Amino acid sequence: MAAKKASKSTFYATGRRKEATARVWLSAEGEKSFSVNGSPMAEYFSRETSRMIVNQPLELSKMTDKFQIKASVTGGGHSGQAGAIRLGISRALLQYQDSLRPSLRRTGLLTRDPREKERKKFGRKGARRSFQFTKR
Repeated sequence: MAAKKASKSTFYATGRRKEATARVWLSAEGEKSFSVNGSPMAEYFSRETSRMIVNQPLELSKMTDKFQIKASVTGGGHSGQAGAIRLGISRALLQYQDSLRPSLRRTGLLTRDPREKERKKFGRKGARRSFQFTKR
């Protein structure tokens, strides 16, 4: 698992989803805030569903106002990035408090979603789409 303790009060973890990779730092010290790629989370994720996905592990563990969270995410779209940050936060919370493992595991927040985009095949229009059939 790609999670390690950065310092006594800072916890680091990596999360992935689709083509997105997120690096997440949870800090128990300092001002309580949430930034994604240097901008506030509400500004970075304009959709309410993306913000809800990112906050799921914090709401489950009742620690929404306990950490300063900094996330750096690359690749993929907004949906994949939100899922990657969610996994990163879940893994970092385990570094903070290992007793959260059963509740996070039960809700599926520690499972990496393995679904990836299927590659385009030679001679076809897409991954599965073929040309229109005509009977000659």
